[in-house]
Amino acid sequence: MKTIKTDVLVIGAGSAGLSVAAGASQMGAKVVLLEGHKMGGDCLNYGCVPSKALIAAANAAWDQSQTARFGVTGHSPQVDYAAVMQHVSEVIARIAPTDSQTRFEGLGVRVIREFGRFVSPREVQAGDWTIIARRIVIATGSSPLVPPIPGLEQVPYLTNETLFDLRERPEHLLIVGGGPIGMEMAQAHARLGCKVTVIEGANALGKDDPDMAATILDALRAEHVEIVEQAPAAEIRERVGTIEVETKDGRVFSGSHLLMAVGRKANTARLNLDAAGIETTSTGIKVDDSLRTTNRRVYAIGDIAGGMQFTHVAGYHAGVVIRSILFGLPSKAKTNHIPWVTYTDPELAQVGLTESQARQAHGDRVEIARFSYDENDRAIAERKTGGAIKVMVLGGRPVGVSIVGTQAGELIGLWALALANNLKMRQVAAMVAPYPTIGEINKRAAGVYFSPRLFDNPRIKQVVGFIQRWLP
Repeated sequence: MKTIKTDVLVIGAGSAGLSVAAGASQMGAKVVLLEGHKMGGDCLNYGCVPSKALIAAANAAWDQSQTARFGVTGHSPQVDYAAVMQHVSEVIARIAPTDSQTRFEGLGVRVIREFGRFVSPREVQAGDWTIIARRIVIATGSSPLVPPIPGLEQVPYLTNETLFDLRERPEHLLIVGGGPIGMEMAQAHARLGCKVTVIEGANALGKDDPDMAATILDALRAEHVEIVEQAPAAEIRERVGTIEVETKDGRVFSGSHLLMAVGRKANTARLNLDAAGIETTSTGIKVDDSLRTTNRRVYAIGDIAGGMQFTHVAGYHAGVVIRSILFGLPSKAKTNHIPWVTYTDPELAQVGLTESQARQAHGDRVEIARFSYDENDRAIAERKTGGAIKVMVLGGRPVGVSIVGTQAGELIGLWALALANNLKMRQVAAMVAPYPTIGEINKRAAGVYFSPRLFDNPRIKQVVGFIQRWLP
């Protein structure tokens, strides 16, 4: 057994781990990075990158059939599913060098392609190596959660880790789980010519504002995606050539392929955390506000920390721990300014509190500023008027924003900036947005907030009248 001593040991080469390794190494720390599987982790290989590449292909197919409203003859696209998946693979390959072992070794990181397990509070074993580190960062991410549904073990099923290996288009895709992944893949496959049924045990997109989520569900149903809610799966079985999902109310749904998309589980099994005195929770590793575990030398970031499971959160966590590890400065992770997006068409974006959360926390003090896409000239010109923005305002400051509509994921960035910097609505209103853009929606939402204060205020009218009478 060979021994390495280092300043920082990073376990896991997904988005979170790579960000820490790159930052720490370039700022002068000695860094060892462990990865027993694929560099780039879930995001590059099974998550964000391939799913968005697939969605892009699906949208291209859909757009060909929707041109008549612009006076252009449309047609039904001829989808080569194998070629679509080859496009997905090419996108992954194009981005992969950024996350590669070669690049990180070029940055001065020592990369060991082995899984790591703790053998003491300061030591991690990886293959033939024992690494002793001043600080350790666990960034092992998460994997698809496969629930113990009777019969599932005997049935061939897909997860996000195997879906993109398909080369033959599913005739009828059954999706168990109506969260963001399930709904994104449902719409994408419907647009690629598959019949799709989504089976959700509670409410589809249940973590989002129900008012906004309804717009997405209506859009998918209009595209002939069957969405079954309040229908927990009770049993799954395989018949000749088909897979059947029976729900607790006795209904049976049959299809050619099954995708399980019910959530994620933290990757803790290989780590031997007890040897390091690291406690876990039902969702991951127990951490404090600085992302430090119950072992003061060890931090946990990204999905493994048991909070929001997004690539941009992983990158944010990396910045938090780098400040603490490299400079010894207090640094805490917050969540109120973290946005998230469901990449359906239209998109659904959220930052901060939803309307119900804001009202529960602040009661009648919360004001709602709402503006509809169908009043935006660019949306009208492009015939993408389905959607709205809703801003929750407390004391003149936004505390949450929900957006559903085209480019919602782009629009939410301004509000993430506002919440991160505690900006007021007047600062958003002061922005000049180019015309005609979808981005005007943000400014118009701020205008909705101020309109009654300016146009329905008798005192304002009195002051204006007085000044007009006395102006030369």
